[in-house]
Amino acid sequence: MTMPATVRLYEVGPRDGLQNEKTVVPTEVKVKLIGLLADAGLTKIEATSFVSPKWVPQMADNADVMAALPAREGVVYPVLTPNMKGLDAALAAGAREVAIFGAASESFSRKNINCGIAESLDRFRPVAEKARAEGVSVRGYISCVVGCPYEGEIAPRAVAEITQALLQMGCYEISLGDTIGVGTPRSLNAMLDAVLAVAPVERLALHCHDTYGQALVNILTGLERGISVIDSSVAGLGGCPYAKGASGNVATEDVLYLLKGLGLETGVDLDKLVEAAWYIADFLGRPPTSKVAVAMGK
Repeated sequence: MTMPATVRLYEVGPRDGLQNEKTVVPTEVKVKLIGLLADAGLTKIEATSFVSPKWVPQMADNADVMAALPAREGVVYPVLTPNMKGLDAALAAGAREVAIFGAASESFSRKNINCGIAESLDRFRPVAEKARAEGVSVRGYISCVVGCPYEGEIAPRAVAEITQALLQMGCYEISLGDTIGVGTPRSLNAMLDAVLAVAPVERLALHCHDTYGQALVNILTGLERGISVIDSSVAGLGGCPYAKGASGNVATEDVLYLLKGLGLETGVDLDKLVEAAWYIADFLGRPPTSKVAVAMGK
């Protein structure tokens, strides 16, 4: 399979990147960050999540963030909705795309969303059904697609089965997440062999963490298999709170530098993206973890 000529970067920094920050990020800072990312040319920017503030205090201002985001032609602000209560709140806030998130590991599922895989899928079905009935797009996430902090290696067939289930619910796209960053091209290819046997490549995205420094080579592996949607986080923000030593999402600007070097079109401006990375890094009081943002400077 040849590489796609055009790649869509799906930005998760404002949600996945900030959700575990101990520093409370004010609504206006989140909104400005999202605006800078849109200015850079990103068209899918995950803005917030509609989860209980008891579990994720950083996202307690979800409705305020959504209300403050300006409508921009061609830009969508997806939000995470783990259950019907979250979906109803997201719909009331004007969300036009939502995401549901499961795991390929039974243990991780129980740690992350307090239920097993089968129960999680049962929980997601009415969420996806109602969202679609309201004309809202639904994206599916699968965590731990190659490895789990509790169970070790994950069988590729388990990922394929959950992919099928999420597609049957009506998810327009499935994001395959190497949540703890243990994947290598070999394990990633084995997983993709199983998933591509049950799902068209144009319905798949890749979400890599860089814990062991493998994110870019894993993304290149995915591109070589035809995947054309890559999840990433500005400034390398974020990590997995349930994965010991997980150093975070791959930085959007590092991915963009790779894609530009490969001659692939993204519609994203690297200089403006680096500006956004330094904006949030300066607020948090530390440099970006991104190699590109540090090399290019402010």
